This record gives sequence, structure tokens and C-alpha cells, in this order.
Amino acid sequence: MATVVETQVQYNTYTMTTTEDYMTQEDDWDRDLLLDPAWEKQQRKTFTAWCNSHLRKAGTQIENIEEDFRNGLKLMLLLEVISGERLPKPDKGKMRFHKIANVNKALDFICSKGVKLVSIGAEEIVDGNVKMTLGMIWTIILRFAIQDISVEETSAKEGLLLWCQRKTAPYRNVNVQNFHISWKDGLALCALIHRHRPDLIDYSKLRKDDPIGNLNTAFEVAEKYLDIPKMLDAEDIVNTPKPDEKAIMTYVSCFYHAFAGAEQAETAANRICKVLAVNQENERLMEEYEKLASELLEWIRRTIPWLENRVAEQTMRAMQQKLEDFRDYRRVHKPPRVQEKCQLEINFNTLQTKLRLSNRPAFMPSEGKMVSDIANAWKGLEQVEKGYEEWLLTEIRRLERLDHLAEKFKQKCSLHESWTTGKEHLLSQKDYETASLMEIRALMRKHEAFESDLAAHQDRVEQIAAIAQELNELDYHDAATVNARCQGICDQWDNLGTLTQKRRDALERVEKLWETIDQLYLEFAKRAAPFNNWMDGAMEDLQDMFIVHSIEEIQSLITAHDQFKATLPEADKERMAIMGIQNEITKIAQTYGIKLVGVNPYTVLGPQDITNKWDAVKQLVPLRDQMLQEEVARQQANERLRRSFAAQANIIGPWIQTKMEEIGHVSVDIAGSLEEQMNNLKQYEQNIINYKSNIDKLEGDHQLIQEALIFDNKHTNYTMEHIRVGWEQLLTTIARTINEVENQILTRDAKGISQEQLNEFRASFNHFDRKRNGMMDPDDFRACLISMGYDLGEVEFARIMTLVDPNNTGVVTFQAFIDFMTRETAETDTAEQVMASFKILASDKPYITVEELRRELPPEQAEYCISRMTKYVGPEGAPGALDYISFSSALYGESDL
Repeated sequence: MATVVETQVQYNTYTMTTTEDYMTQEDDWDRDLLLDPAWEKQQRKTFTAWCNSHLRKAGTQIENIEEDFRNGLKLMLLLEVISGERLPKPDKGKMRFHKIANVNKALDFICSKGVKLVSIGAEEIVDGNVKMTLGMIWTIILRFAIQDISVEETSAKEGLLLWCQRKTAPYRNVNVQNFHISWKDGLALCALIHRHRPDLIDYSKLRKDDPIGNLNTAFEVAEKYLDIPKMLDAEDIVNTPKPDEKAIMTYVSCFYHAFAGAEQAETAANRICKVLAVNQENERLMEEYEKLASELLEWIRRTIPWLENRVAEQTMRAMQQKLEDFRDYRRVHKPPRVQEKCQLEINFNTLQTKLRLSNRPAFMPSEGKMVSDIANAWKGLEQVEKGYEEWLLTEIRRLERLDHLAEKFKQKCSLHESWTTGKEHLLSQKDYETASLMEIRALMRKHEAFESDLAAHQDRVEQIAAIAQELNELDYHDAATVNARCQGICDQWDNLGTLTQKRRDALERVEKLWETIDQLYLEFAKRAAPFNNWMDGAMEDLQDMFIVHSIEEIQSLITAHDQFKATLPEADKERMAIMGIQNEITKIAQTYGIKLVGVNPYTVLGPQDITNKWDAVKQLVPLRDQMLQEEVARQQANERLRRSFAAQANIIGPWIQTKMEEIGHVSVDIAGSLEEQMNNLKQYEQNIINYKSNIDKLEGDHQLIQEALIFDNKHTNYTMEHIRVGWEQLLTTIARTINEVENQILTRDAKGISQEQLNEFRASFNHFDRKRNGMMDPDDFRACLISMGYDLGEVEFARIMTLVDPNNTGVVTFQAFIDFMTRETAETDTAEQVMASFKILASDKPYITVEELRRELPPEQAEYCISRMTKYVGPEGAPGALDYISFSSALYGESDL
């Protein structure tokens, strides 16, 4: 409550004391200044016009200020008009004591309003003392026209001056510093009128060197359009070195009261525009969130079926194209969606903060579009994505194995089919029926050699069947052809066995007919056949395709090949022994004059066959050496790729973890301001962005590894998937942390808390954040509140927990803690304030019209209100009336007040 300050204003022989310090030390001019005839003339005219502006409401006026108030009747009437109260009934007599009684009644009323009159007596007024009369009227003007003017808690005079300065500040040649010479040129008065009613004066045409014209313009416009009577003479003001301050103040106060209603409406309109702008921005952010959420969820919905499609292609080329499509998805299509998801969470948090700071209800997205829904959908996408990549690599390995087996199957089948060509025909011959004894014996031995050869080929047939079975188990795309070919070989093999047994039976029946046998031919055939089969096997092994995945595996093949080469000298001895048999045959024939006719009757193999095949084996050995060495080089290159990837991954992985920890430290560090924390986080974010080239290089190496079909790496525990997930988490964490600090800055600025208070809140939070993860459990939160002076019962604490943890997550975040600590002291607009503002625009009616909205508000805000306000249904409603009360409540999510 303001302290009552007594200020004495002296008018020669009288003193006046008021209850408010609305006059300053300048009031000491009264004793001398009223002696100035020019000032007295200005006061007389101004005070007379001011009194008449009120008396005419009662149908009367005064002509001479010191004469017309002498009987006290018009003085009492003036006080009744300006106060709106009834004074005691006046005395009707015309005697001097009747007049003194009436004047005393008026003076007593003035004193009852908190004004102490010293040395002003009724006798001076009745006697027509002009100085006392003017002093009394000035007292009335101060009390009823100026005292209640206050701008920003200033005194009345200072408040009126400040109001004039603010309203005229934009105008050229106007500089209001006082209530005398600042008004001499008339521009200040014209500026006041133009500021509130620009339609009445064309300010651009006024000239500073035409003070009388400017003043008369202001006087005439004010009297004609603003109902402010002319209280001053332009010539008196211009020709007086220092115009009378009280006269100017009295006249200017009339402008203040004339425009007060417009000021109030303007303030109300500004408040409404501010609230509507907040709601429009919030609705825009909500629509943007819904749109982004829908697009992201739709993309996830379209992508998951593609990743769930596990229909394998039949060729390696097609599967590798699938892998390349997946790489494009990871490199090109997914990263923008990761950023959209992060931005969506940031927009959601920012929107909720703005809603909370503007005292609006929290935003609830459409069903299925909550942040948690998007997070779950994203989690499902990543699970399917991981399974898809694993499936691709598994299928590529399977197809690689299938191609290898199919080629091996074809090679063995071709060798076997080449060997069996004509065998059925030979076994079906009945040449033994017309053969000689020697020929029969030769046929018998030849058949024995064939049986030996047949048994040697049994292993190859079993290998062919085993490969066919494995191709079927691995779901080879051309399994039907493989099965048909394998079945044909098996059927043919069974038939060869049957024919072989039949021929043996036939030869055994006639074996007793043969007595002589050419042992050397037989020995040659017996030894040549296994040796020939060994060479066939060696050639097959030397040409055998292989697939390895490591240096160890290729070294194992090289060792086996070296072991094979070690057996070549012994094989060469066997060859020489076989060739020695043939030489012995030739020698015996030459020795005994035997003429050799035809080929060895026991075998189709001749010495040249053995020699040619042996030469072929020796030629294949160095070729095999070359193939193995080329594979060694390829595996060494693969090993270099592994080591290169591992060297980078072993640096990038810990770097990402370190940055995650450093960001966590920055977010809980209370040193420095929020802006400094923001700068640190922005610097971290830039460093992270700059580090992206290392991730891209690692992706390049990873692609080379996949293209080389490298599926393991013993040099590192980090896979590309680990690095990708860590990198995405790092980007999301820094973005979320920056957003949290931005929200803290929004909260700090909106709530009006200082950096020191915020640091104190952070220190308290960190002390009770036991796990150092930026969240407190309810027990720690209770302890924190108690440490800060809260006296908590169970009911009160349960109420607080519904504010800081509305979703019952079981933890309290720092942002929720800050919101709670600043909630009750925040200066935010409320539904009641908005409602009161609309009430002013509606002239105290319980409804508002479309015309009023369009007149008082900017077009955009006016149409916003019109489109959302419901029809007013009260008994006093006019046609087209709108309900601003329910609209104000709806802005804040409240029921009608």
C-alpha cells in the first residue's frame, strides 16, 4: 500500500495538502506565478472550460469562475457531476451565511476524498478571491482528473508525462519533456490526436513554424470530434515564454481520459493476438508432426515387407544384386529416415515444451503415431533388417557352395560317362563262342582286368550320388536335371554290374578249355589298370575345383599337394616297372621269334597310353601349383582387407563410445551457462559430423570385404552393424541432448529463472541422481524435494508425481524436475486473462459479434476466432453472437468456467 505523502501547494495565503505525491517540488511556483497576469489568464480560461465540460452534463455552465462559485450551488453541482455521488442538500437562502454553508459542504466533500485543505476557507470563495478560487479548482482537477493517472507505477504527473512521451515518440519535431514549453508549437497535441485518430489530422502537412495554426487545428478537432472543449488560446500559449503548467496539464489530461478506452481495447486485442498466435503456431507444429509421423510410418510399412521377402534367387548374380540393393538401402535410403526420426522426436519434445510453457494441454498425436509407436515400428524395422542381411549372406554362401558342387558333379559325371562309353556293348558280346583257346583265356583275363577297373570306379559313382544328394539338400535350382543324370549313371552302373557278372559266368563255363595264358600280357594288364586308374584319380584331383576362406585352408591344400608330389617318384618306379613288362614281352618275342599281332589281349591300355597319361599328370602338377599360389595371393589380399577394416573399426568403435560418455558428462555438468553447454554440444556435434568421413571409408572397406565374400574377421570384435548402430545412436544422442538444453533455455526464459537458479536445480538433481543417467527414481526425488524445504505428505507427493511423471515410467527426468520447480511462479497467460480481454473488446457483453472481432483484431487472428467460436446461446444474445467464454476455455484445454 502506497505511503501517504503530504505535499503542500501554497497560493499566497492558503495551503493545500493531498494524499498522493502527484505534485513535485515544481509546485512551489504557485505563490509567485499566480502574480503573473498571463498565467492567471490561462488558468482562468482553462479551469472555466474544464468546469463547463462537466457542468453542461447537468444543463448549466459558468461565465466567471470567481463569481459563479460564490454561492456554492454550482460548486456542489460540479462535485456531484465529476464524482457521481450525492452531496448534502444545499441551503436555499441568499444570505452570506447560506453561501458560506454551501461552500463549506463542497469543501468538506473534497476533504472526504483524502484531500486536506489548509488556509482555504469558505469566506475567501464567497468573497470572490480569484487566487483561492483557482487554487480550489486546481485541487479538484488534481483529485478527480489527474491523480489516478499512473503509468508503470509512477506518480500522476510523471505518469501523464510518460504517457505523452510514449504516444508521441515516433513523430518528427516532437520532444515532450514538460508541461509548458514542449507544447508551444502545437505539434505535440496534433501528434496525440493523430496517434489515436489518424483520420482526423494529416500530420505530414503540419509545419513547426506555424505554432498558432497547429494549436488551433488541435483545439478545433478535439472540440468537434473528441468532445474536449477549447480550454486555451493559441496566441496566449505562443506569446508566453513559459505557458502555465497547470493549464496544460488540465487540457492534456482530457486527451488521456478520451483515449483511455481505446488504450484498454488495444491492450486486450494485443493479448488476444498473442494467445492466438501461440495456438496457431502450436497447431502448425502438431500438423507438421502428424505429417512427418505418417510419412515415416508409411515408409517403414512399405520397407518391412521388402526386408521380410526371403524368396531366394536361383543364381549367384541375382543374389549379389539383392545384396547391392540392400547396400543402397543402407547407404542412400535409410540415413535420411534416421534423421527424420530424430527430428520428429525433437519436434515432439519442443512442441510439448511450448505447450507446457504456454499453459496448454499436452499434445496427443493420432492413434498409432505416438513417439513410442514410431520407436517400436523402427525397432521392428531394424530387427527385420538385421535378419535380412544375415539371410542374404547365408544364401550367397549356399549358392556359392551349390555352384561349386554342380560344377564338380558335372566333371565327375563327364569322366564316368566317358569311361562307361561302349562298356555295355563290350560286355554284351559273345565273341567267346567262336574264339580259340588262347583267345578265350585272353578274354577271361581281359574280363578280370575289367572287373578290377570296374571296382576302382565304384568310388566315383558313390561320390556322384553323394554330390547329387547334397545338391538336393541345399535346394539346387536345377536339381531335376542333376537327379535325372545321377539316376541314369546309377541305372547304367547297375546294368554294368549285371552284364559283368553274366560275362564272368559265361567265361568261367569255358575256362576249363583254356590251358595256356600269356602271363606277361596278363601281368601288364593287371598292373597297368590300377596305375591308369591312379593316374585318372591324380588328374581328377589336380583338376579338382576348390573353395577356401582363409590362408590356413589354402595352406592345408598346398600341404596335401606337396604330399602328392612326394609320391611321384614311387609312381614313376611303378610306371617304369609296367613299361618293363612290355619291354620283356618284346624281348621274349624277339628272342623266340614270336610275331606279335595286334594289341594286348587283356587290356585296351597300351604303353603309349600310359606314357601319354603320365605326361599329362606331370603337366598338371605345375598348373596346380600356380592355381594354389594364386589362391594364396587372394587369401593374403583378403587378410589385408580384414586387418584394414579391423584397424579402423578398433579406433572408430571406442571413439563413438567415448563421445557418448563425453556428451553424457556435458549434459549433467553444471559449470557454465546453458548457452555455454549449448556451444559445447554444438562443437561436439560438428566434430561428430566431421568424423563421418571415417565411417564412410569404413563402409567402403566393408563393401570390399563383402564383395570378396569374406565372412569372418578375427582381428576385431566390431562388425559394420555394430558401428552403424553406434553411429546412429551417437547422432540421435547429440541431437536429443541439444534439444534438451534448448528446452531448458526455453523453460528458463519463459519461467524467468536465473542461471544461478538453474545451476542450483542442476546441482540438487545431480546429487540425488544416483545412477548418473539423468533420471531419478521416486524415492530419490522425494529426498531431493525434502532437501529443498518441501514438507511432503503421501497425498501431496502422489499429486506431484502425476505432474513430473504423467506416464508412470517410474523415473523423473531433469526437464520434468525443472518444469515442476518453476511451474507455480511462472507468469503465463491463463484462460481467465484471455476471457477478460475478450470481455473488454465485447464492451462487457457475455458474447462478441463478428463485426467486433474484425474491427479489433488483425484479419488473420479475427478469422481464426470466427472459424472456431461456437454460437452464443444465452438469453441476451444478438443475431450472429459468438461465445468467447467457451472459446477461451478451449484454448487451454479446460471446461467452461
